[in-house]
Amino acid sequence: MSKQTVDNEKDIKTEEGAQTSQGATEGSAATDNMTEEAEAATDNVSVEPSLEEQIAVWRDKYMRLQAEFDNFRKRTLKEKMELVERGCEGAWKAVLPILDDMERAVAASKKSDDVESLRQGEELVMKKFESVLQTAGITAIECVGMPFNEEEQEAVARFAAGEDKRGLVIDCVQRGYKLGERVLRYAKVVVGE
Repeated sequence: MSKQTVDNEKDIKTEEGAQTSQGATEGSAATDNMTEEAEAATDNVSVEPSLEEQIAVWRDKYMRLQAEFDNFRKRTLKEKMELVERGCEGAWKAVLPILDDMERAVAASKKSDDVESLRQGEELVMKKFESVLQTAGITAIECVGMPFNEEEQEAVARFAAGEDKRGLVIDCVQRGYKLGERVLRYAKVVVGE
């Protein structure tokens, strides 16, 4: 082979090598571009969490909600108990002056023989107690001479009183009381037949 042919073959091999390396570089650049495009695509699309991660998130939310509700229930119960205690406190404060009056009446009865003044003192204490009850919204159920009302009264006896008093309350054995429209204690009455 001539030198020129060998040189030509070397040039061809060199050119082929250059083309191969250029193709490899272009292929490498194309691969890099594809990787960048894939990464950009993954950035744009949100990756869904796995089922276990979703379960963990919902379990955490459920546990927090359950704890919040339990705290709310306990706080509400405590507030109700405080409200009841404070409500009773006012009622008992209103009754204490009446207790003081009763103590004074008992002390006066030990020193005095005047029955009439003792009776007047008892009546004053009773009127004061009734005014405290009225302030609290508690009223006595009036029933003597009125028709028997089973929603407010309890018949403890029947008495033959004649035709004109049939179905009417003849006597009240124990007074009944209402708080607003609700019956606290039924009146115990004797009803005519």
